[in-house]
Amino acid sequence: MAQKKKAGTKDPNNHIIAQNKKARHNYNIVDTWEAGLVLMGTEVKSLRDGGASINDGFCQTYNGELWLEGIHIAEYGRGSWTNHAARRRRKLLMHRTEINKIDQKLRESGYTVVPLKLYFSNGRAKVEIALATGKRDYDKRQALRERQDNLEARRAMRYKNLG
Repeated sequence: MAQKKKAGTKDPNNHIIAQNKKARHNYNIVDTWEAGLVLMGTEVKSLRDGGASINDGFCQTYNGELWLEGIHIAEYGRGSWTNHAARRRRKLLMHRTEINKIDQKLRESGYTVVPLKLYFSNGRAKVEIALATGKRDYDKRQALRERQDNLEARRAMRYKNLG
């Protein structure tokens, strides 16, 4: 018989480990993909403890394979000599057609691939990556202004409806 989950408990097989919140502020997102990660055992244990940062991450292609660089997965505290390097290059698992499409865009000027989210899905570590173009400073200011205006408008509507 299947066990029922209690309300308020986290499923260890499906949760977000790290998010790159600045990526959506600094880049215009063109397209997104989900990719699997090739990890060592101590990396998976460290991820389950929540020891990861993807803020400086980016993707590149080498020999027809897509690699994730610049992310930090902390060393596992109870690991031994088999522990991993914290900032090593990690291979991404994607279909060949998707990798070719990304590689073609990366060869063009102005495109980069950044990680948006690192999470577990059905017990497997996944990363959401995005093809992006950089925003200019005035675009960032315009986006902040629009967000602030929308917030003020919602706040005014809420106060008007209350009284």
